[in-house]
Amino acid sequence: VQLQASGGGSVQAGGSLKLSCVTSGMIWSTFRFSRMGWYRQAPGKQREMVADITSDGDANYQDSVKGRFTISRDNAKKKMYLQMNRLDPEDTAVYYCNIGTGSYEYWGEGTQVTVSS
Repeated sequence: VQLQASGGGSVQAGGSLKLSCVTSGMIWSTFRFSRMGWYRQAPGKQREMVADITSDGDANYQDSVKGRFTISRDNAKKKMYLQMNRLDPEDTAVYYCNIGTGSYEYWGEGTQVTVSS
């Protein structure tokens, strides 16, 4: 199983970015019932959960991103997204996508998000 994240970049404070994560090597019936999430790790800090989403689309967010970020998934395409609006320099980090099936957990390579003031 592989996860590929994309969409990172450099923006000014107040700007927007949309991250995407595509899953390969997992059969659809397993993907369909997985839980997916976005995590981030800033320099010198521990990795933290940003948002996650259940197979039924129920989302959970870290308090600092509520109202600014939106997580979504497209089960047919085995994709997950993170729409990030009103970005703040505190959002600067490497963002990782994650998928859990109950028995296994997989991580993708990160994508860098840099927000300048």
